[in-house]
Amino acid sequence: MISVENREKIRRAYFIEKQTLRQIARELHVARKTVCKAIESAEAETYTLNTPRPAPILGDFKPRIVELLAENEHLPPKQRYTSHKIYTEIVSAGYQGGESTVRGYIAQQRREKKRPKVYLPLEFDPGSDAQADWGEAVAEIADARLTVQVFYMRLCYSRRLFMMAFPAQKQEAFFAGHVQAFHFFQGVPHRIAYDNLKAAVQQILEGHTRQEQLAFTAFRSHYLFESHFCTPGQGHEKGGVEHGVGFGRRNFMVPIPKVASFAELNTLLLAECLKDDARQVDGQPAPIGVAWALERPALLGLPGKDYPCCVTKPVALTPYSQVEFESNRYSVPTDRGHPHLVLKAYPFRVDILYLADVIASHGRCYGHEQDVFNPLHYLPLLEQRPGAFEHAKPLRRWRETWPPAYERLLAQLQREQASSSSVREFVKILKLHETYSASLIEQAVSQALTYGCIHADGVELCLRQLLQPETTRTVLDVSGNARLVSHIEPPDLRRYEQLLGMGR
Repeated sequence: MISVENREKIRRAYFIEKQTLRQIARELHVARKTVCKAIESAEAETYTLNTPRPAPILGDFKPRIVELLAENEHLPPKQRYTSHKIYTEIVSAGYQGGESTVRGYIAQQRREKKRPKVYLPLEFDPGSDAQADWGEAVAEIADARLTVQVFYMRLCYSRRLFMMAFPAQKQEAFFAGHVQAFHFFQGVPHRIAYDNLKAAVQQILEGHTRQEQLAFTAFRSHYLFESHFCTPGQGHEKGGVEHGVGFGRRNFMVPIPKVASFAELNTLLLAECLKDDARQVDGQPAPIGVAWALERPALLGLPGKDYPCCVTKPVALTPYSQVEFESNRYSVPTDRGHPHLVLKAYPFRVDILYLADVIASHGRCYGHEQDVFNPLHYLPLLEQRPGAFEHAKPLRRWRETWPPAYERLLAQLQREQASSSSVREFVKILKLHETYSASLIEQAVSQALTYGCIHADGVELCLRQLLQPETTRTVLDVSGNARLVSHIEPPDLRRYEQLLGMGR
Protein backbone atom coordinates (compact mmCIF):
# COMPACT_ATOMS: atom_id res chain seq x y z
CA MET A 1 0.00 0.00 0.00
CA ILE A 2 1.41 3.38 -1.05
CA SER A 3 2.31 5.89 1.66
CA VAL A 4 0.76 9.35 1.92
CA GLU A 5 4.13 10.96 1.08
CA ASN A 6 4.60 8.94 -2.10
CA ARG A 7 0.99 9.60 -3.10
CA GLU A 8 1.73 13.32 -2.87
CA LYS A 9 4.92 12.96 -5.00
CA ILE A 10 2.98 11.11 -7.70
CA ARG A 11 0.24 13.72 -7.79
CA ARG A 12 2.74 16.60 -7.97
CA ALA A 13 4.73 14.86 -10.70
CA TYR A 14 1.60 14.27 -12.77
CA PHE A 15 -0.41 17.46 -12.25
CA ILE A 16 2.35 20.07 -11.80
CA GLU A 17 5.44 18.66 -13.50
CA LYS A 18 3.33 17.07 -16.29
CA GLN A 19 5.25 13.80 -16.27
CA THR A 20 3.83 10.70 -17.92
CA LEU A 21 2.66 7.64 -16.03
CA ARG A 22 5.65 5.66 -17.27
CA GLN A 23 8.15 8.30 -16.07
CA ILE A 24 6.59 8.50 -12.63
CA ALA A 25 6.50 4.71 -12.22
CA ARG A 26 10.15 4.40 -13.29
CA GLU A 27 11.46 7.17 -10.99
CA LEU A 28 9.49 6.15 -7.91
CA HIS A 29 9.81 2.41 -8.52
CA VAL A 30 6.08 1.73 -8.29
CA ALA A 31 3.61 0.03 -10.58
CA ARG A 32 1.63 2.06 -13.10
CA LYS A 33 -1.56 0.80 -11.42
CA THR A 34 -0.39 2.40 -8.17
CA VAL A 35 0.30 5.67 -10.00
CA CYS A 36 -3.24 5.64 -11.41
CA LYS A 37 -4.76 5.11 -7.95
CA ALA A 38 -2.78 8.05 -6.53
CA ILE A 39 -3.89 10.31 -9.38
CA GLU A 40 -7.54 9.33 -8.82
CA SER A 41 -7.57 10.30 -5.11
CA ALA A 42 -5.37 12.14 -2.62
CA GLU A 43 -6.93 10.27 0.33
CA ALA A 44 -5.00 7.38 1.82
CA GLU A 45 -6.48 3.93 1.36
CA THR A 46 -7.40 1.71 4.29
CA TYR A 47 -6.15 -1.85 4.32
CA THR A 48 -8.87 -4.48 4.12
CA LEU A 49 -8.18 -8.17 4.50
CA ASN A 50 -10.21 -9.81 1.74
CA THR A 51 -9.42 -13.40 2.66
CA PRO A 52 -8.42 -14.77 6.04
CA ARG A 53 -4.74 -15.33 6.61
CA PRO A 54 -3.74 -18.96 6.55
CA ALA A 55 -3.21 -20.53 9.95
CA PRO A 56 -1.97 -24.03 9.23
CA ILE A 57 -1.16 -24.85 12.87
CA LEU A 58 -4.20 -23.27 14.55
CA GLY A 59 -6.68 -24.02 11.77
CA ASP A 60 -7.80 -27.44 12.99
CA PHE A 61 -8.32 -26.11 16.55
CA LYS A 62 -10.45 -23.05 15.71
CA PRO A 63 -13.78 -24.92 16.02
CA ARG A 64 -12.76 -26.07 19.53
CA ILE A 65 -11.89 -22.50 20.55
CA VAL A 66 -15.25 -21.23 19.27
CA GLU A 67 -16.97 -24.04 21.17
CA LEU A 68 -15.24 -23.11 24.46
CA LEU A 69 -16.10 -19.41 23.99
CA ALA A 70 -19.75 -20.34 23.44
CA GLU A 71 -19.66 -22.47 26.59
CA ASN A 72 -18.48 -19.41 28.55
CA GLU A 73 -21.90 -17.82 28.06
CA HIS A 74 -23.44 -20.45 30.36
CA LEU A 75 -20.76 -20.50 33.05
CA PRO A 76 -20.57 -18.36 36.24
CA PRO A 77 -18.74 -15.04 35.55
CA LYS A 78 -15.86 -15.90 37.88
CA GLN A 79 -15.42 -19.45 36.56
CA ARG A 80 -15.16 -18.96 32.81
CA TYR A 81 -12.46 -20.04 30.39
CA THR A 82 -9.66 -17.51 30.14
CA SER A 83 -7.45 -17.21 27.07
CA HIS A 84 -4.67 -19.06 28.88
CA LYS A 85 -7.03 -21.85 29.96
CA ILE A 86 -8.27 -22.27 26.38
CA TYR A 87 -4.64 -22.44 25.26
CA THR A 88 -3.88 -25.25 27.75
CA GLU A 89 -7.03 -27.10 26.63
CA ILE A 90 -6.02 -27.19 22.97
CA VAL A 91 -2.38 -27.95 23.84
CA SER A 92 -3.62 -31.10 25.59
CA ALA A 93 -5.48 -31.88 22.34
CA GLY A 94 -2.27 -31.64 20.27
CA TYR A 95 -1.82 -27.94 19.43
CA GLN A 96 1.87 -27.06 18.97
CA GLY A 97 1.72 -23.34 18.19
CA GLY A 98 2.30 -20.30 20.39
CA GLU A 99 -0.06 -18.90 23.00
CA SER A 100 0.00 -15.42 21.39
CA THR A 101 -1.60 -16.87 18.24
CA VAL A 102 -4.43 -18.32 20.33
CA ARG A 103 -4.91 -15.06 22.19
CA GLY A 104 -5.06 -13.13 18.91
CA TYR A 105 -7.73 -15.42 17.50
CA ILE A 106 -9.79 -15.24 20.73
CA ALA A 107 -9.58 -11.43 20.67
CA GLN A 108 -10.77 -11.41 17.07
CA GLN A 109 -13.74 -13.63 17.92
CA ARG A 110 -14.71 -11.41 20.85
CA ARG A 111 -14.50 -8.25 18.75
CA GLU A 112 -16.79 -9.73 16.13
CA LYS A 113 -19.41 -10.74 18.70
CA LYS A 114 -19.15 -7.67 20.87
CA ARG A 115 -21.76 -5.06 20.16
CA PRO A 116 -21.27 -1.50 21.38
CA LYS A 117 -23.38 -0.58 24.40
CA VAL A 118 -25.77 2.25 23.83
CA TYR A 119 -27.93 4.06 26.36
CA LEU A 120 -30.87 6.41 26.27
CA PRO A 121 -30.14 9.99 27.29
CA LEU A 122 -32.25 10.76 30.37
CA GLU A 123 -33.70 14.01 31.66
CA PHE A 124 -35.18 14.59 35.12
CA ASP A 125 -37.54 17.16 36.55
CA PRO A 126 -36.40 19.30 39.51
CA GLY A 127 -36.79 17.48 42.83
CA SER A 128 -38.09 14.28 41.25
CA ASP A 129 -35.17 11.86 41.52
CA ALA A 130 -31.94 11.09 43.33
CA GLN A 131 -29.57 8.13 43.34
CA ALA A 132 -27.70 6.63 46.31
CA ASP A 133 -24.81 4.17 46.58
CA TRP A 134 -21.81 3.06 48.64
CA GLY A 135 -18.16 3.31 47.65
CA GLU A 136 -14.80 2.54 49.26
CA ALA A 137 -11.87 4.88 49.80
CA VAL A 138 -8.65 5.03 51.84
CA ALA A 139 -8.01 7.61 54.56
CA GLU A 140 -5.48 8.05 57.38
CA ILE A 141 -7.42 8.41 60.63
CA ALA A 142 -5.46 8.89 63.88
CA ASP A 143 -2.24 7.83 62.08
CA ALA A 144 -3.78 4.55 60.85
CA ARG A 145 -4.51 3.90 57.17
CA LEU A 146 -8.08 2.60 56.92
CA THR A 147 -10.49 1.59 54.17
CA VAL A 148 -13.58 3.67 54.85
CA GLN A 149 -17.10 3.20 53.47
CA VAL A 150 -18.41 6.34 51.79
CA PHE A 151 -22.14 6.99 51.34
CA TYR A 152 -23.07 8.98 48.22
CA MET A 153 -26.32 10.64 47.19
CA ARG A 154 -26.73 12.68 44.00
CA LEU A 155 -29.67 14.78 42.84
CA CYS A 156 -30.46 13.90 39.23
CA TYR A 157 -31.59 17.37 38.10
CA SER A 158 -28.94 19.66 39.61
CA ARG A 159 -26.19 16.98 39.95
CA ARG A 160 -25.52 18.13 43.53
CA LEU A 161 -23.41 15.49 45.30
CA PHE A 162 -23.26 14.56 49.00
CA MET A 163 -20.60 12.31 50.57
CA MET A 164 -20.19 10.97 54.12
CA ALA A 165 -17.68 8.40 55.44
CA PHE A 166 -18.45 5.57 57.89
CA PRO A 167 -16.45 2.68 59.38
CA ALA A 168 -18.86 0.07 57.93
CA GLN A 169 -21.89 -0.30 55.65
CA LYS A 170 -24.34 -0.91 58.48
CA GLN A 171 -28.05 -0.18 58.09
CA GLU A 172 -27.87 2.57 60.72
CA ALA A 173 -25.01 4.19 58.75
CA PHE A 174 -27.11 3.89 55.58
CA PHE A 175 -29.97 5.76 57.29
CA ALA A 176 -27.65 8.36 58.84
CA GLY A 177 -26.17 9.08 55.41
CA HIS A 178 -29.69 9.74 54.08
CA VAL A 179 -30.55 12.07 56.95
CA GLN A 180 -27.41 14.16 56.53
CA ALA A 181 -27.90 14.25 52.74
CA PHE A 182 -31.47 15.51 53.18
CA HIS A 183 -30.21 18.31 55.42
CA PHE A 184 -27.49 19.11 52.87
CA PHE A 185 -30.06 19.30 50.05
CA GLN A 186 -32.52 21.11 52.37
CA GLY A 187 -35.25 18.75 51.27
CA VAL A 188 -36.12 15.19 50.26
CA PRO A 189 -36.26 13.96 46.63
CA HIS A 190 -39.54 12.33 45.61
CA ARG A 191 -37.83 9.09 44.49
CA ILE A 192 -34.41 7.52 45.20
CA ALA A 193 -32.80 4.78 43.11
CA TYR A 194 -30.62 2.05 44.70
CA ASP A 195 -28.82 -1.18 44.03
CA ASN A 196 -30.30 -4.21 45.74
CA LEU A 197 -28.35 -3.62 48.97
CA LYS A 198 -29.17 -5.58 52.12
CA ALA A 199 -29.83 -2.46 54.18
CA ALA A 200 -32.97 -1.89 52.09
CA VAL A 201 -33.88 -5.15 50.31
CA GLN A 202 -34.80 -8.38 52.07
CA GLN A 203 -35.72 -10.35 48.93
CA ILE A 204 -35.67 -9.72 45.16
CA LEU A 205 -38.99 -10.65 43.57
CA GLU A 206 -40.10 -10.62 39.95
CA GLY A 207 -39.21 -7.57 37.85
CA HIS A 208 -38.56 -4.43 39.89
CA THR A 209 -40.64 -5.68 42.83
CA ARG A 210 -38.74 -6.03 46.10
CA GLN A 211 -39.57 -7.16 49.60
CA GLU A 212 -38.01 -4.36 51.63
CA GLN A 213 -36.50 -4.53 55.08
CA LEU A 214 -39.07 -3.46 57.67
CA ALA A 215 -36.70 -0.85 59.12
CA PHE A 216 -36.16 0.65 55.65
CA THR A 217 -39.91 0.80 55.05
CA ALA A 218 -40.34 2.67 58.34
CA PHE A 219 -37.51 5.03 57.42
CA ARG A 220 -39.00 5.68 53.97
CA SER A 221 -42.40 6.28 55.55
CA HIS A 222 -40.88 8.88 57.89
CA TYR A 223 -39.56 10.95 54.96
CA LEU A 224 -42.30 9.97 52.43
CA PHE A 225 -40.03 9.32 49.44
CA GLU A 226 -40.44 6.44 46.98
CA SER A 227 -37.76 3.80 46.39
CA HIS A 228 -36.65 2.33 43.06
CA PHE A 229 -34.32 -0.66 42.78
CA CYS A 230 -32.16 -1.36 39.73
CA THR A 231 -32.07 -4.60 37.79
CA PRO A 232 -29.39 -6.85 39.35
CA GLY A 233 -26.05 -6.34 37.59
CA GLN A 234 -27.26 -3.27 35.69
CA GLY A 235 -25.41 -0.46 37.46
CA HIS A 236 -25.90 1.86 34.46
CA GLU A 237 -29.52 2.30 35.56
CA LYS A 238 -28.16 4.68 38.20
CA GLY A 239 -25.15 5.86 36.25
CA GLY A 240 -25.27 9.35 37.78
CA VAL A 241 -24.24 8.25 41.25
CA GLU A 242 -21.92 5.54 39.81
CA HIS A 243 -20.04 8.39 38.14
CA GLY A 244 -20.29 10.44 41.35
CA VAL A 245 -18.59 7.68 43.38
CA GLY A 246 -15.50 7.79 41.17
CA PHE A 247 -15.58 11.57 40.80
CA GLY A 248 -15.78 12.17 44.55
CA ARG A 249 -13.03 9.70 45.34
CA ARG A 250 -10.64 11.12 42.71
CA ASN A 251 -11.33 14.79 43.40
CA PHE A 252 -12.20 14.97 47.13
CA MET A 253 -9.93 12.26 48.56
CA VAL A 254 -6.71 12.73 46.56
CA PRO A 255 -4.19 13.03 48.12
CA ILE A 256 -5.23 10.61 50.86
CA PRO A 257 -6.74 12.73 53.65
CA LYS A 258 -4.95 12.66 57.01
CA VAL A 259 -7.35 13.41 59.87
CA ALA A 260 -7.75 12.75 63.57
CA SER A 261 -11.28 11.28 63.44
CA PHE A 262 -14.24 10.41 61.25
CA ALA A 263 -15.85 13.68 62.33
CA GLU A 264 -12.93 15.65 60.90
CA LEU A 265 -12.99 13.58 57.69
CA ASN A 266 -16.72 14.23 57.21
CA THR A 267 -16.22 17.95 57.83
CA LEU A 268 -13.60 17.92 55.08
CA LEU A 269 -15.90 16.03 52.68
CA LEU A 270 -18.80 18.38 53.38
CA ALA A 271 -16.60 21.39 52.58
CA GLU A 272 -15.56 19.76 49.29
CA CYS A 273 -19.22 19.11 48.38
CA LEU A 274 -20.03 22.76 49.03
CA LYS A 275 -17.11 23.89 46.85
CA ASP A 276 -18.36 21.58 44.09
CA ASP A 277 -21.48 23.77 43.77
CA ALA A 278 -19.39 26.14 41.63
CA ARG A 279 -18.67 23.43 39.04
CA GLN A 280 -20.60 23.40 35.77
CA VAL A 281 -21.31 19.93 34.39
CA ASP A 282 -20.68 19.50 30.66
CA GLY A 283 -23.85 20.09 28.67
CA GLN A 284 -25.66 21.86 31.52
CA PRO A 285 -26.74 25.50 31.23
CA ALA A 286 -25.78 26.55 34.77
CA PRO A 287 -23.40 25.59 37.63
CA ILE A 288 -24.52 22.94 40.12
CA GLY A 289 -25.29 25.48 42.86
CA VAL A 290 -27.54 27.55 40.59
CA ALA A 291 -29.40 24.44 39.38
CA TRP A 292 -29.85 23.28 42.98
CA ALA A 293 -31.37 26.65 43.92
CA LEU A 294 -33.96 26.05 41.21
CA GLU A 295 -34.51 22.46 42.36
CA ARG A 296 -34.79 23.09 46.10
CA PRO A 297 -38.42 24.38 46.10
CA ALA A 298 -39.52 21.19 44.31
CA LEU A 299 -38.08 18.87 47.02
CA LEU A 300 -40.26 17.40 49.75
CA GLY A 301 -40.06 19.22 53.08
CA LEU A 302 -38.07 17.83 56.00
CA PRO A 303 -40.12 16.39 58.89
CA GLY A 304 -40.10 18.06 62.31
CA LYS A 305 -37.54 15.62 63.74
CA ASP A 306 -34.91 13.30 62.30
CA TYR A 307 -35.41 9.55 62.14
CA PRO A 308 -33.44 7.77 64.90
CA CYS A 309 -30.66 6.10 62.91
CA CYS A 310 -29.81 3.30 65.32
CA VAL A 311 -30.22 -0.37 66.08
CA THR A 312 -32.19 -0.96 69.29
CA LYS A 313 -31.54 -4.14 71.23
CA PRO A 314 -32.40 -5.37 74.76
CA VAL A 315 -29.24 -6.37 76.64
CA ALA A 316 -28.43 -8.01 79.98
CA LEU A 317 -25.91 -6.72 82.49
CA THR A 318 -22.90 -9.00 83.09
CA PRO A 319 -21.25 -9.49 86.51
CA TYR A 320 -18.51 -7.05 85.40
CA SER A 321 -21.06 -4.25 84.86
CA GLN A 322 -20.94 -4.55 81.08
CA VAL A 323 -23.36 -5.21 78.24
CA GLU A 324 -22.44 -7.03 75.01
CA PHE A 325 -23.15 -5.94 71.44
CA GLU A 326 -21.62 -7.47 68.29
CA SER A 327 -19.11 -9.40 70.47
CA ASN A 328 -17.81 -6.18 72.12
CA ARG A 329 -18.44 -5.31 75.78
CA TYR A 330 -19.38 -1.80 76.95
CA SER A 331 -19.23 -0.66 80.59
CA VAL A 332 -22.18 0.60 82.66
CA PRO A 333 -21.94 2.66 85.91
CA THR A 334 -21.78 0.22 88.81
CA ASP A 335 -24.15 2.34 90.89
CA ARG A 336 -26.78 2.63 88.12
CA GLY A 337 -26.81 -0.85 86.65
CA HIS A 338 -30.01 -2.88 86.24
CA PRO A 339 -30.45 -6.50 85.16
CA HIS A 340 -32.22 -5.56 81.92
CA LEU A 341 -31.22 -2.58 79.81
CA VAL A 342 -31.68 -1.32 76.25
CA LEU A 343 -28.77 -0.59 73.90
CA LYS A 344 -29.00 1.82 70.96
CA ALA A 345 -26.17 1.52 68.43
CA TYR A 346 -25.63 4.57 66.19
CA PRO A 347 -22.93 4.66 63.47
CA PHE A 348 -20.37 6.34 65.75
CA ARG A 349 -21.63 5.78 69.31
CA VAL A 350 -23.46 3.35 71.56
CA ASP A 351 -26.01 4.49 74.18
CA ILE A 352 -27.17 2.29 77.05
CA LEU A 353 -30.57 3.13 78.57
CA TYR A 354 -32.62 2.19 81.59
CA LEU A 355 -36.21 3.04 80.75
CA ALA A 356 -35.88 6.46 79.04
CA ASP A 357 -32.61 7.53 80.74
CA VAL A 358 -29.23 7.22 79.01
CA ILE A 359 -26.98 5.86 81.77
CA ALA A 360 -23.87 5.27 79.60
CA SER A 361 -22.54 6.37 76.22
CA HIS A 362 -19.45 5.10 74.38
CA GLY A 363 -17.75 5.52 71.02
CA ARG A 364 -18.80 2.55 68.91
CA CYS A 365 -16.20 -0.19 68.49
CA TYR A 366 -15.99 -2.05 65.16
CA GLY A 367 -13.43 -4.58 66.38
CA HIS A 368 -14.15 -8.00 67.84
CA GLU A 369 -14.09 -9.22 71.45
CA GLN A 370 -13.04 -5.79 72.75
CA ASP A 371 -13.68 -4.25 76.20
CA VAL A 372 -14.79 -0.63 75.98
CA PHE A 373 -14.44 0.91 79.46
CA ASN A 374 -15.26 4.24 80.99
CA PRO A 375 -13.19 4.08 84.20
CA LEU A 376 -15.52 6.56 85.92
CA HIS A 377 -18.20 3.85 85.85
CA TYR A 378 -16.18 1.78 88.35
CA LEU A 379 -15.20 4.48 90.88
CA PRO A 380 -18.23 3.97 93.20
CA LEU A 381 -17.32 0.28 93.49
CA LEU A 382 -13.65 1.11 94.12
CA GLU A 383 -14.63 3.31 97.05
CA GLN A 384 -16.20 0.23 98.60
CA ARG A 385 -13.35 -2.11 97.61
CA PRO A 386 -10.12 -0.05 97.67
CA GLY A 387 -7.98 -3.19 97.86
CA ALA A 388 -8.81 -3.88 94.15
CA PHE A 389 -7.37 -0.54 93.00
CA GLU A 390 -4.01 -1.88 91.73
CA HIS A 391 -5.59 -4.66 89.66
CA ALA A 392 -8.82 -3.09 88.42
CA LYS A 393 -8.65 -3.40 84.61
CA PRO A 394 -10.45 -0.12 83.78
CA LEU A 395 -8.15 1.83 86.13
CA ARG A 396 -5.01 0.12 84.81
CA ARG A 397 -5.89 1.21 81.27
CA TRP A 398 -6.64 4.75 82.40
CA ARG A 399 -3.41 4.84 84.40
CA GLU A 400 -1.40 4.27 81.22
CA THR A 401 -2.47 7.66 79.87
CA TRP A 402 -3.27 9.92 82.81
CA PRO A 403 -0.91 12.84 83.68
CA PRO A 404 2.24 12.26 85.81
CA ALA A 405 0.85 14.70 88.43
CA TYR A 406 -1.78 12.08 89.33
CA GLU A 407 0.94 9.53 90.17
CA ARG A 408 2.82 12.06 92.33
CA LEU A 409 -0.35 12.94 94.25
CA LEU A 410 -1.23 9.24 94.74
CA ALA A 411 2.28 8.43 95.96
CA GLN A 412 2.18 11.27 98.49
CA LEU A 413 -1.28 10.18 99.71
CA GLN A 414 0.01 6.62 100.21
CA ARG A 415 2.98 7.91 102.25
CA GLU A 416 0.77 10.00 104.54
CA GLN A 417 -2.28 7.73 104.97
CA ALA A 418 -3.16 4.08 105.32
CA SER A 419 -3.54 2.13 102.08
CA SER A 420 -7.35 1.94 102.00
CA SER A 421 -7.78 5.58 103.14
CA SER A 422 -5.35 6.89 100.54
CA VAL A 423 -7.15 5.01 97.76
CA ARG A 424 -10.56 6.30 98.85
CA GLU A 425 -9.24 9.87 98.98
CA PHE A 426 -7.69 9.48 95.53
CA VAL A 427 -10.92 8.02 94.13
CA LYS A 428 -12.75 11.12 95.38
CA ILE A 429 -10.32 13.23 93.34
CA LEU A 430 -10.86 11.04 90.26
CA LYS A 431 -14.63 11.44 90.61
CA LEU A 432 -14.18 15.15 89.93
CA HIS A 433 -13.88 14.08 86.25
CA GLU A 434 -17.66 13.63 86.29
CA THR A 435 -18.03 17.42 86.69
CA TYR A 436 -14.85 19.10 85.42
CA SER A 437 -12.70 18.74 82.31
CA ALA A 438 -9.55 16.61 82.42
CA SER A 439 -7.24 19.51 81.58
CA LEU A 440 -8.68 21.63 84.39
CA ILE A 441 -8.32 18.83 86.94
CA GLU A 442 -4.70 18.29 85.89
CA GLN A 443 -3.98 21.97 86.59
CA ALA A 444 -5.77 21.76 89.96
CA VAL A 445 -3.82 18.63 91.00
CA SER A 446 -0.51 20.30 90.08
CA GLN A 447 -1.53 23.40 92.06
CA ALA A 448 -2.58 21.31 95.07
CA LEU A 449 0.81 19.58 95.05
CA THR A 450 2.49 23.00 95.06
CA TYR A 451 0.34 24.21 98.00
CA GLY A 452 0.78 20.95 99.91
CA CYS A 453 -2.99 20.38 100.28
CA ILE A 454 -2.95 16.72 99.26
CA HIS A 455 -6.62 15.75 99.62
CA ALA A 456 -9.86 15.93 97.65
CA ASP A 457 -11.02 19.16 99.32
CA GLY A 458 -7.70 20.85 98.48
CA VAL A 459 -7.95 19.85 94.80
CA GLU A 460 -11.56 21.06 94.66
CA LEU A 461 -10.51 24.38 96.24
CA CYS A 462 -7.86 24.77 93.54
CA LEU A 463 -10.51 24.03 90.91
CA ARG A 464 -12.69 26.83 92.23
CA GLN A 465 -9.75 29.21 92.20
CA LEU A 466 -9.05 28.31 88.59
CA LEU A 467 -12.68 28.79 87.63
CA GLN A 468 -13.11 32.01 89.63
CA PRO A 469 -9.73 33.73 89.87
CA GLU A 470 -9.43 36.72 92.24
CA THR A 471 -10.06 39.98 90.45
CA THR A 472 -7.86 42.98 91.15
CA ARG A 473 -9.77 45.86 92.69
CA THR A 474 -9.77 49.13 90.79
CA VAL A 475 -9.28 52.29 92.88
CA LEU A 476 -11.60 55.08 91.84
CA ASP A 477 -10.00 58.53 91.91
CA VAL A 478 -12.66 61.13 92.90
CA SER A 479 -10.30 63.92 93.91
CA GLY A 480 -11.37 66.00 90.97
CA ASN A 481 -15.02 66.13 92.08
CA ALA A 482 -15.52 68.07 95.34
CA ARG A 483 -19.05 66.75 95.83
CA LEU A 484 -17.81 63.17 95.99
CA VAL A 485 -14.94 63.89 98.38
CA SER A 486 -15.83 63.27 102.03
CA HIS A 487 -14.10 65.32 104.76
CA ILE A 488 -13.91 63.43 108.05
CA GLU A 489 -12.36 65.21 110.99
CA PRO A 490 -9.94 63.06 113.00
CA PRO A 491 -11.11 62.31 116.59
CA ASP A 492 -9.95 64.60 119.44
CA LEU A 493 -8.26 62.24 121.87
CA ARG A 494 -8.10 64.89 124.62
CA ARG A 495 -11.76 64.22 125.37
CA TYR A 496 -10.86 60.71 126.46
CA GLU A 497 -8.29 62.18 128.75
CA GLN A 498 -10.98 64.38 130.23
CA LEU A 499 -13.24 61.38 130.78
CA LEU A 500 -10.44 59.50 132.49
CA GLY A 501 -9.75 62.57 134.70
CA MET A 502 -13.35 62.80 135.72
CA GLY A 503 -13.24 59.17 136.72
CA ARG A 504 -10.25 59.77 138.97
